[in-house]
Amino acid sequence: MAKCEQGYLCEVCGQDVEAITDSDLYLRYVIGLVDPETLHTSRERHIACNPTLAQFIVDEGFPPVVVEGAFDKRSLDSAEVRQREQLVTRGWRRLRELAGSELSLLEYPLPEVRARHEQRML
Repeated sequence: MAKCEQGYLCEVCGQDVEAITDSDLYLRYVIGLVDPETLHTSRERHIACNPTLAQFIVDEGFPPVVVEGAFDKRSLDSAEVRQREQLVTRGWRRLRELAGSELSLLEYPLPEVRARHEQRML
């Protein structure tokens, strides 16, 4: 099988990241942690294979993730945790909206992230 036919393999578990709704890379892109210019060179993971980010998704449709140790959100500042939960959850919901859409890649990020990208280009 040609490499381009394999899809994107998770750098953690080695399995195919089949859908955008499972993509840690696109979640990070949508919330502004990955720059559009480096998206194509960044490594892919399943959201579940990045528990330090996944723990901030708070939605009935996503199974809760608990991280033990230094990166456990329960040991972080509660205001920062709330902000991070809101951002990451909105990003995860955005991925679900994007599945099957015909938007351009530049339209994927959340509105405030798109505004920052546009501001940088001025």
